[in-house]
Amino acid sequence: MNRRPDISDFKSRAARGVTLLELIITMTVISIVVAGAVPLVKNTIKRQKEVELRRALREIRQAIDQYKTFCDRGGVSPLDHKPDDACYPTSLDMLVDGITPPNKIDKMRFLRRLPIDPMTNSTKWGTRAVQDDGDSAGGSENVFDVFTRSDGTALDGSRYKDW
Repeated sequence: MNRRPDISDFKSRAARGVTLLELIITMTVISIVVAGAVPLVKNTIKRQKEVELRRALREIRQAIDQYKTFCDRGGVSPLDHKPDDACYPTSLDMLVDGITPPNKIDKMRFLRRLPIDPMTNSTKWGTRAVQDDGDSAGGSENVFDVFTRSDGTALDGSRYKDW
């Protein structure tokens, strides 16, 4: 005799839970999804740090350029720079601390604060001077350019120091 299933049959079946095979299959699928997501998350974090590094470098380089322009136009006192520094700041701190232009009372600041290097989590940046050759990292006399001190490699294969 064929008996029609009623609602109590479904309730008792659901109350039994899942089988071991169903649990193993579910855990396998979840582990595959997680294994694929971890590298994606790591690359996303690294890419975000690279974007922050490019922004920080651009901000500092623009401040150096503004200082250079201001100095070339006579806005920097001879006491604030040496004749052989080619009108570049003597340190990155000078961009934050500011300078007092001749015949002025207020200081001229080029940066509110020194950006944090996202690769080293520090405000210590590498600097290059005008007198340095292209590959050296001296920057003892003035600040012509800035770079990160990180030895890491970017997602595109370039070194962060070369940015």
